[in-house]
Amino acid sequence: MPADWLVGLIVFIVFLVALFLMSAIKVLREYERAVRFRLGRYVGIKGPGLFFIVPILDKLMKVDLRTLTLDVPKQSVVTRDNVSVSVDAVVYMRVVNPNDAIMKVERYITATSLLAQTTLRDVLGQRDLDELLTKRDELNMSIQKILDKATDDWGIKVSSVTIRDVSLPEEMLRAIAKQAEAERERRSRIIMARGESEAAKKMAEAAKQYQENPSAMRLRELQTLTEIAREKNMIVVSPTQLGSQLGEVLGLTTAVQRKRKT
Repeated sequence: MPADWLVGLIVFIVFLVALFLMSAIKVLREYERAVRFRLGRYVGIKGPGLFFIVPILDKLMKVDLRTLTLDVPKQSVVTRDNVSVSVDAVVYMRVVNPNDAIMKVERYITATSLLAQTTLRDVLGQRDLDELLTKRDELNMSIQKILDKATDDWGIKVSSVTIRDVSLPEEMLRAIAKQAEAERERRSRIIMARGESEAAKKMAEAAKQYQENPSAMRLRELQTLTEIAREKNMIVVSPTQLGSQLGEVLGLTTAVQRKRKT
């Protein structure tokens, strides 16, 4: 009986030692750190790799050092020109000081997400709709700088902010479509007017050439009348001299055509 009691005691002690070692040995990955507290007091930062703690007395709070992606939900924003839009964004952040991330703020991920929502509304509310649609990069950098400065005391680095989507009311979409259509119409009219202006300049140059060389003008008239005369159902009324010249041209043309047939 005493031997059985001794064996049971040894087994119990071995079990306690194994349980102690399992609780005392900790392993952290390369991208993880652990803020260590002993009896509620800050002791230091552990990791990565293998290390030991005192069970029951020590408590660890793990921190991931990788870049985290925060999805900022849609925020209702009223722009400076009184247009209501819904905007969502993505924030990329990482912890650079685990001590500050645990000691200076409660739930640093939630705090950063809420701060990003507020900053997004504040920054976009100071801009016009046109700036919101065309100056995305500038707005992203502005929001990123504000967030990075505000979270610096928390040991957090905000590396990038991206405005993902801007949702406009249906009435505003129709107004923008009308504006775009009017802009295209304006451009088309400008192009047509520019073409007319260039054509007028060329015609003025041609008229000057004809004025300096009247025979060239006469040849141009004859060529035009010849082209018109190809339509058999048209009657051309011209001065006598011009008509005789036109007849000579037409007769010469007919003779050439007959000669080709023979």
